[in-house]
Amino acid sequence: MPTGAEPRVEHLPATLGGPGFRVRAQSHREDVEEGRVWHTCGSSSETAPLLEVVLGWPPDTLASSRPADDDLLLERPDLARMREEAVALAEHLRSSGVGVHWVRDVDAPPNVVFMRDLFFMTPEGAIIARPAAEQRALEPRLVAARLAALGAPILATVHGRGCFEGADALWLDPETVLIGIRRTNVEGAEQVSRVLAPMGIRTIRLPVPPRIQHLLGAMIFVEPGRAVLHPRAVKTEIEAVLRAHGVALVVLPDDDEVTLIRAMNFVVLGDGRLLMPEGSPRAEALYRHTGWAPETVRIGEYLSCAGGLGCIVGILRRSSG
Repeated sequence: MPTGAEPRVEHLPATLGGPGFRVRAQSHREDVEEGRVWHTCGSSSETAPLLEVVLGWPPDTLASSRPADDDLLLERPDLARMREEAVALAEHLRSSGVGVHWVRDVDAPPNVVFMRDLFFMTPEGAIIARPAAEQRALEPRLVAARLAALGAPILATVHGRGCFEGADALWLDPETVLIGIRRTNVEGAEQVSRVLAPMGIRTIRLPVPPRIQHLLGAMIFVEPGRAVLHPRAVKTEIEAVLRAHGVALVVLPDDDEVTLIRAMNFVVLGDGRLLMPEGSPRAEALYRHTGWAPETVRIGEYLSCAGGLGCIVGILRRSSG
């Protein structure tokens, strides 16, 4: 090298770590919240204002000639009327400022209409369920495809021998998730816990009482620190844990409004507003007396399929503040 000449500096391309390589500065959660990389989604609350949901369009398979019990239904619905109810529900949600996304597959299994069971939304993305019933095995694939099409991140799919249904997971507070054990098994709950732990979120497992399908059917929060309790959950571990955490409880009577109309299987819209099935005047009056603002919608055909409003609506996004 000639005396006084500058040493030759090799230029690395960005792909090999050269100066053009830009290190990511934001966390995954910030990517989700910002909405530039992923579809803005997520939840850490049962009661914050509802912003976006996923609904399952009633498929042709609901009109099958098979016995209703083969498809986990109480009886076959009138499919045309059920689709009218689905449209009216979506319109009511949209009128409340809630974005609605559909899973539409006319050949889907009948229970795809109960979207709450099929995924659980965290602050960073979705956990895809693995339902306990063989009849529902295909449904998570359909919701996973819809979430992926929206650009919502999928953090995990419950696998192995784990079973997990989204209606068994409820936010007690932003750092705690209650997980009901019945259809969801211990292995499924452990997988969910492992996804949540790096976010600083702990889980509490609670046995679901007999003749109740999910934890959502045993209790439901309406405001922070206030919840409705199913009469069959009184004097159970569910009640004990809620009271230990200072949750004030409204216990409904054990009557037809609760058992047949599913008056406590509702959707919390936020700020004390809730969307419940029509035809439950006593429960509606009790909610108003408590200081909440119930709104009603017709879901009679869904009820024949063994699910209520809370089961129908998959929560994609609630307000973070």
